[in-house]
Amino acid sequence: MSEAPIIHVLFLVFTGAAILAALALVGRQSLLIAYVAAGLLVGPEGFDLVPASVDVGAIGQAGIIFLLFLLGLNLHPQKLSRLLGPAIRVTVISALAILGLCAPVALALDMGWGDALFLGVALGFSSTIIGLKLLPTTALHHRHVGELIISILLLQDIIAIVALLVVQTVAHGSSWLSALLPAISLPLLALALFAGSRYVLIPVLARFDTIAEYLFLATIGWCLAGAQAAHAMGLSHEMGAFIAGVALAAHPVATFIAEQLKPLRDFFLILFFFSLGAEFPISQLSDVVLPSLVLAFVVMAAKPIIYSRLLMRGGEEPRLAREVGVRLGQASEFSLLLVVLAFDAGVVSERASLITQGATLITFIA
Repeated sequence: MSEAPIIHVLFLVFTGAAILAALALVGRQSLLIAYVAAGLLVGPEGFDLVPASVDVGAIGQAGIIFLLFLLGLNLHPQKLSRLLGPAIRVTVISALAILGLCAPVALALDMGWGDALFLGVALGFSSTIIGLKLLPTTALHHRHVGELIISILLLQDIIAIVALLVVQTVAHGSSWLSALLPAISLPLLALALFAGSRYVLIPVLARFDTIAEYLFLATIGWCLAGAQAAHAMGLSHEMGAFIAGVALAAHPVATFIAEQLKPLRDFFLILFFFSLGAEFPISQLSDVVLPSLVLAFVVMAAKPIIYSRLLMRGGEEPRLAREVGVRLGQASEFSLLLVVLAFDAGVVSERASLITQGATLITFIA
């Protein structure tokens, strides 16, 4: 009996990632590094073990859809206003400062203005996954430093969503009509999803809220329905999933759903980071390794100082401000997502995409 290609790929992904993840944990590294390394090893420029008939990148995109859906589920309006108010100034100024530092460096590394500006924006985000993993549970739930870090990361995630929309708008076409299409489609999609959530989904969930399996099934269907509706209206699947999550966020069941979907999200995110490594052209590594190291150094040297100074000016204690700055001193998984989608859309060059990916992964390791 011939082996099913998808089973072979899942074996490579999860068995390979599990072995490398054990090594990463011993070396006190993020598991994201293990997933990317597994892709590099078995990809076309590694041992070339992935069948050509399987599009791992398309499978990994589902992980991003669930990631943004869960982000939307956590955006309850009252919670959002309470958490984000004090963080807006710090987040916006720090992002502009990183842009102002990284863009000139990118220009000095022989990149164009468009690539340099996009790289500066992408590297301004900090990793939600690593930032939260670095916090003890008590800090995350009970200490002021935990709430402060969550606020900044959450606001950065929202800015990243806006950046995704901008990338999509630019990629849609150069005519004014093409550029206006997302601006018209987005509010229509939001109106439809909010109405569907209020008058259809929430009454159904309330009717069967004692059956956890049905809640799980219905919310996955809702997430994918929002993604597919967005795609049909000329928007991205990711944007539709995000709005579908926001539309459901005010319902009390949203917290339960978010917890239930985390394992599924993690499953597909592993595939996304694996595909990122599998598609990385190792043959071009010599051309991007030095610029990646330079930009990673700029990010890691500047972010802790910028965050700590801004927080101290906002009245935080110096020790706490320095601690938050260090914990947010890396780039983000959103940096990877943005630059991959931007390259696919033709917004940035391949060299800028690879340098941004390389710099981001170096900050993860560090």
